[in-house]
Amino acid sequence: MKKIGAHISAGGGVENAPLNAKEIGADAFAFFTKNQRQWNSPPLSEKSIKLFKENCKKLNFDSNFILPHDTYLINMGSPDPEIRRKSEEAFLDELKRCEQLGLKMLNFHPGSHRTQLSEEECLDLIALSVNRCLKKTKDVVAVIENTAGQGGSVGKNFEQIKYLIEKIDDKKKVGVCLDTCHLFASGYDIRGRESYNKTILEFDKIVGLKYLKGWHLNDAKSQPGSFVDRHESLGKGNIGMDAFKFIVQDRRFEAIPLILETPNTALWKEEIELLRSFEK
Repeated sequence: MKKIGAHISAGGGVENAPLNAKEIGADAFAFFTKNQRQWNSPPLSEKSIKLFKENCKKLNFDSNFILPHDTYLINMGSPDPEIRRKSEEAFLDELKRCEQLGLKMLNFHPGSHRTQLSEEECLDLIALSVNRCLKKTKDVVAVIENTAGQGGSVGKNFEQIKYLIEKIDDKKKVGVCLDTCHLFASGYDIRGRESYNKTILEFDKIVGLKYLKGWHLNDAKSQPGSFVDRHESLGKGNIGMDAFKFIVQDRRFEAIPLILETPNTALWKEEIELLRSFEK
C-alpha cells in the first residue's frame, strides 16, 4: 500500500504538522520546518522537538514517509555571491533541523542561474554548497526536486539531475523527488500508459530509480513543455487523472511518500481518498 499525504501546515509549531496530516487522513506528509519566506527563524525549541517526535510516534508516522521542504528563498546556484552565502547557511540550518526532528530527508529546489550564468556553472555552484553542507551533517539525505525550468531554474531534465548527483561526493546522501506538474511543464508526457512508462524508463536509465525518494502529485494548469510552474487539483488540469493512477498502481513506489501539493487544500482529504481508491 502506498503512503499518501500532502504538504501540510506546521503553523503554531512543527509539532502540529503530524496532527494536521492526520486530520486529512494522510499516512505521509511534507512541511516546512521554519518560515519558508524568511532567511532567519528562531531555533526549534526542545519542547517542539519532543512533541513532534511524540506526535509522529502516537499517530504512526514513519520518518521514511516524511519529506520536509526547504525554504523558497534558497538559491545555491545564484549568480549573486551574497545570495549563495545566505542560501548555503539556510540550507545547512534546514538539514540540522531535520536531524533534530529525527527526519531522514530534506527536499530542495536546486536553484536558478537568473540568465546570468550557464546551466553548468549554476549546477556546479549548487553541488559545491550541497557538498559542504552534507559534510557538516550526519545522515540526512538531500533530495533534489525536478523543476519546471521556469525563471532559469536548473534541474528541469533528467540529464541535469544526473549531472548534479555526479557532483555530490556522498551518493548515499542524495536523492530525487519527482513533481508531476514540473515533469509535464518541462516536456515529459506522463498522460498515457506508453508515455508514462517511457518517462519512468528514461529516468531509470539516466538517473536511476534507486535515487527516487518521493513524488509530488500535482495536476498542471500549464501546457506541456511550457516551462511554466502552475499546479492544479488532481484531474482538473492538463495532465488528467490517468497519470496519477499509473503512479499509485506502480509497485516500484511502495517505499516512498506520495505528496500532494495541489492548490485547493480543502480537497486534500478527498484527493487522498481518491488516490487510495486506485490501488483497489
